[in-house]
Amino acid sequence: MSELQVPVLPQNSSVHPSAPRAPEPRGGRLPLWFKGFAPLVLLAALVVLFLKVGPVGVFRQSFPPVEQLTIERIRLPALGVMEVQIVNGGPEAVTVAQVMVDDANWVHRVNGSRIIERLERRTITIPYPWVEGEPHAVSLVTRTGLTFTGEVAVATLSPSVDTRYLTTFALLGVYAGVIPVFIGLLWLPFVSAIGRKWIDFFLSLTIGLLVFLGADALVESLETSRLVAGAFQGEALVLLGVLGTPLVLAALGRWRGTRQERTPLQVAGLIALGIGLHNLGEGLAIGASYATGEIALGTFLVIGFLLHNTTEGLGIVTPLADQRPRLRSLVLLGALAGVPTVIGAWLGGFTYSPLWTTLFFSIGVGAIIAVVYELYRLFSRRASAGLTTPLNTAGLLLGMMIMYATGLLVPA
Repeated sequence: MSELQVPVLPQNSSVHPSAPRAPEPRGGRLPLWFKGFAPLVLLAALVVLFLKVGPVGVFRQSFPPVEQLTIERIRLPALGVMEVQIVNGGPEAVTVAQVMVDDANWVHRVNGSRIIERLERRTITIPYPWVEGEPHAVSLVTRTGLTFTGEVAVATLSPSVDTRYLTTFALLGVYAGVIPVFIGLLWLPFVSAIGRKWIDFFLSLTIGLLVFLGADALVESLETSRLVAGAFQGEALVLLGVLGTPLVLAALGRWRGTRQERTPLQVAGLIALGIGLHNLGEGLAIGASYATGEIALGTFLVIGFLLHNTTEGLGIVTPLADQRPRLRSLVLLGALAGVPTVIGAWLGGFTYSPLWTTLFFSIGVGAIIAVVYELYRLFSRRASAGLTTPLNTAGLLLGMMIMYATGLLVPA
């Protein structure tokens, strides 16, 4: 009977007999950069091959090109002058052949080639005797006969960047956003003097205010996204702002090492930030309405937002009910929430863009989502019963109802 042969490991070996062997690396001879870029090179080669010898040519011969022009803004910089700002958001180049104003062909000047490539912009200057207070329609006719139309609801001289209009739009923003927020901050002595259950009630009311503001900003961002040139994907901008902003804010908190629970002052700062980003969009609406001559609409916007934004100051100071914040902190909170209204009024009055308006509104939505989350965490630490108690539920619903009622004063 033969003896069992037991393999003997070298004495200097540190590998246990029962330990599994590490798998050999695959493709170890290839550099890491090659592994990362090789699929991209193959993808680029495939795209070039498709464009050169693929079936694209057959379809181009059988069907007319897809053309898309977006009229972003029509300015009236001087008496008898129109400026039409356009962008090509389609997949094909577009050639502007004719320009019509109020159904009549009109002479014009283009600041560049008439052939507008994808994502390129042009400004068309038209010497047209527009009439103060009257509506006008501008139509662009392409080489293939397609027509793209924009309207001037009320003809009036467009504001220029000078001291007069800078001051005017700044005052509009101060009246609509800054002063109301600071008035709302004056509720701090009131919320500091009430009982614990009523503080929880006003925290619930603040959550209701912010939820309504977030939903309102989301609707606004979706509406303005329809005015964005197709190539810029307005709906995708909304998605990036809504989901990206709370993630960025959370990552910044981690980066600064604030993993512990936020203090009431930090929560109040986040509330002011979210409200400020929302007020930036409101300022854009105010500035754009005045710049396009809709002064009556702009006046109602200011009055509506004035009442609308006063309640936002209450939401900022409610988390500070048990605190004694410094006056400087309150001033900074009010400025963070209100001053963006002034910036928005400037942007809307001088350089209104549907793309940036959509992005600002969606960022405001994302910021409010982050604020509601942090405020709910603060609320959960304070109130063991949460939002389901009758008083707290009433506060949540009342907050939304207040924003709805004051929103009735803001024209659509």
